[in-house]
Amino acid sequence: MSHKNNLVARNLADLAMRKEQLGAPCLAGFRRPGKLLFFPVALLAGITPLFLLAEPTATLNEGLPAGGMQQKATTACLECHEARIILQQRLSKATWTKEVDKMTKWGAVVDAADRDALIDYLSDNFSPDKPPYIPPRTSKAKSAIKHGN
Repeated sequence: MSHKNNLVARNLADLAMRKEQLGAPCLAGFRRPGKLLFFPVALLAGITPLFLLAEPTATLNEGLPAGGMQQKATTACLECHEARIILQQRLSKATWTKEVDKMTKWGAVVDAADRDALIDYLSDNFSPDKPPYIPPRTSKAKSAIKHGN
């Protein structure tokens, strides 16, 4: 038997011996499989309460200006993007036209009859002459710390 075959045979024998000693299948040198699950379960149990205490995230169309095309923008744009993506844009009508056409080619659902009205809605509400978008703070606690409250 070659040296490689001897090593493989010896490793297999070691694994079989560990299996017998531990009374459970040996997984790549780990001990009992029950212990393998302890850490992930404990970690999940420790983190879950943090998610329950976290503030809810903004709704999908929170911040989208009211208007006849708000629902169409929600349907067409927010299927893939969060509202922040739109809210932070400051584009000209020509650039919004290119964006809407590009997104439509990529699968955004925009009815041909609504295309121009959607572009008008976006260019009226998110044009270069609008003030810059200021994102909300992630939590009230962080805002209070930053502003010294």
